[in-house]
Amino acid sequence: MVLEEFNRLHGSEARVKVLKAGKNEVILEFEGSFCATCGLYDYFDDIKWEAMDFGLELEPVEVLGAEEDDFEHGRYVVRYRVGRKFRP
Repeated sequence: MVLEEFNRLHGSEARVKVLKAGKNEVILEFEGSFCATCGLYDYFDDIKWEAMDFGLELEPVEVLGAEEDDFEHGRYVVRYRVGRKFRP
């Protein structure tokens, strides 16, 4: 549900999908044109805020890979720490 909400809100600029999920971490892939006026890392933080609405704690830890082309399009792989569940 977190990914669906992120993609609903940001889908025209960026989409996210899970590459790998474990008990304590998740690897997410972001792909898109990304808003030029927004900071790239804002997208990585935005999913953290979306997760809170669903009672999850995600914290971006490391950008594992980045690919950009000449047409303002990119693909970024980010590792997140998965924290405890809480009630918003």
